[in-house]
Order: sequence, then C-alpha cells, then structure tokens
Amino acid sequence: MRWRGSAPAGAPTAPGLADLTSDRRLRRLELAVTRRLDGLLHGRYRGLLPGPGSETAGSREYRPGEDEVRRMDWAVTARTTVPHVREVDADRELTTWLLVDASPSMEYGTAELDKRELAVAAVAAIGFLTAGVGNRLGAQVLGPDGLRRFPPRSGRTHLLGLLRALLTAPRVGGHDGDDPPPAGDDLADGLAAVHRVALRRGLVVVVSDFLDALPDDPGRAPSWEAPLRRLAVRHQVLAVEVTDPRELELPDVGLVTLVDPETGRRREVWTGDRALRERYAAAASAQREQVRQALRRSGATHLPLRTDRDWGADIVRHVHAQRRLAAAPARTARGGAA
Repeated sequence: MRWRGSAPAGAPTAPGLADLTSDRRLRRLELAVTRRLDGLLHGRYRGLLPGPGSETAGSREYRPGEDEVRRMDWAVTARTTVPHVREVDADRELTTWLLVDASPSMEYGTAELDKRELAVAAVAAIGFLTAGVGNRLGAQVLGPDGLRRFPPRSGRTHLLGLLRALLTAPRVGGHDGDDPPPAGDDLADGLAAVHRVALRRGLVVVVSDFLDALPDDPGRAPSWEAPLRRLAVRHQVLAVEVTDPRELELPDVGLVTLVDPETGRRREVWTGDRALRERYAAAASAQREQVRQALRRSGATHLPLRTDRDWGADIVRHVHAQRRLAAAPARTARGGAA
C-alpha cells in the first residue's frame, strides 16, 4: 500500500499564502516572484528554457542519446565527416501550456508553504519568465472534479487571473474512508488533454508531485510516462516536481495517524521504531528515483522544488544551468569554425 502525500491526522501546517486574503496573496506572490527572479526577467524573449525554434543559428557536433536525428545537418556532416546537428534560435512568439496538478495529495505541507501553494508559486514564476510580446500562456488544471481549461492568452491580466483562480480554488480536504472521493481524471488524462490542444510547437510545463499511478513494481513505467514522452516529441517539456520533506522521512514523534488524502484511508504508525523510519525513508527514496528515471526516459527537463527550500533560488539556478548548457555548444561551434 502506498500512502501518497500522507500526513499526521490533524497536524497543523505552517502559515503560508492561504492565511491571506485573495488580493493580498496575489500581490505578495507577484512581489516575491519579481524580486527573486529580477535578474531573469530583463530583456525580451528570455524564456524559462532556451527552446527550439525555426531560425537556424549554426551547427554543432551530434551527441548520441541526446540529439534528435531529424535535426541532423547533413551538409556540415558531409563536409566535416563528423555528424552535426542544426542549432536554432527560439521562436519569438512562444505558446506555453501548463498542466497543474490540484489533486488532494498536493494540499499537504509541513513547511512554510504546502505543495499546492508551491505549485502556484511555480506557475507564477513560469508565467513571468515566459511573458513577452506575442507570447501566450494556457493552462489545464487537474482537480478531483476533472480538468479545468484556461485558453492561451497573452498579457499580465490573463496571468494574474489564472493565479487568482488557483489561489481561490476550494480545498478538497481529506475524505472519509467509507466515502470514496469522486473519480476524476488522472495525470495521464491531463497530459493527453494537453497533447490534443497544444497543436503548435512550444513549451509544456507539468507541475505535479508525480505520485499518480506509480506502479508497485519499479521496473514498470507509470501510466503518465507514455503521454509525457509523446508531448516531448513535439514540444519542450519541463517537469516541475513538488515535494515536502515529510514525504521523504518520518520524524520520531511517537504514535501518529497517517491519512491518504486521495482516499481518506488511515493507518496508525509508531514512529519511535527506528527500523520503520529507515524502511519508510528507503521506500520514499526509491519512489522518487522511480519518478526521476521516468521523467528522464520521457525526455522532459526536470526541476525539483521542495516546500522547505527557497523555491526562487532553485528556479534561478535551474534557468542559469539550462542557459549555460545551451550556450556551451554555440561557443564550441564558433571556436571550431575559427
């Protein structure tokens, strides 16, 4: 049995965005994003990821296992006798689709923010980083009652409207074990829905804990891996994995009642048992490794965020790392040409 995002029953969560009114939360969130990401928000078309586009920007040597064969630059390959791929600049008009996981397991948190609030903060950062003249942002929000779609539009007003909707959406809370929650769409359904509407090549960002439908057998792929891989064939895909420290290890606090937020099932656990805590930590580590491997196989870029870390600093480091990786081949190509 897997206890997804399990929490001690009745345990208080740390104060966060939920303690403020809607408008104050929105202003606080916008201020936090613009302050923390200030250096990344200057200049036009400096997106979240240096994405593929249509304007040729030179060639570089082919990297097996990383580059797509369809991007081979056959003219340069024939001239140099070394396989090369085309480098392209990002399209000036970018359409970004968000898939935001708002399932009950995302409402858990024991740090400054819970996972749902951290997901909203990530959406805000993505929105501001991909904003630009002509750029559009659309979203699919995956909740217990199904998918809610926000058509792609441009502008700050549209982004703030999306953030307000995410911040003010009612919380599901726990379910009684005798009263199962309504059957809704899962993460695989949400990814399939994005695939149907994201017709133009662009950026797809999935914000989730990725615990949905993880198989008990680590050798089996989760149900969301195949649709995520299909998206990565056409689009750049960024997977933002949201976690809480208590999902990774149990504290020694005596007898607690763990609650599965998805089903309401409960189990009493004596956390004073060191062997039990070690087994829990090992199982949690294996589960996260299972998620990492599935994201890697799917071809998505992986950005892990934790509720007990500075999410702004983590996003900044990730963007800088991606830009360095994108710039390194271009510098190498220019050096080789010289």
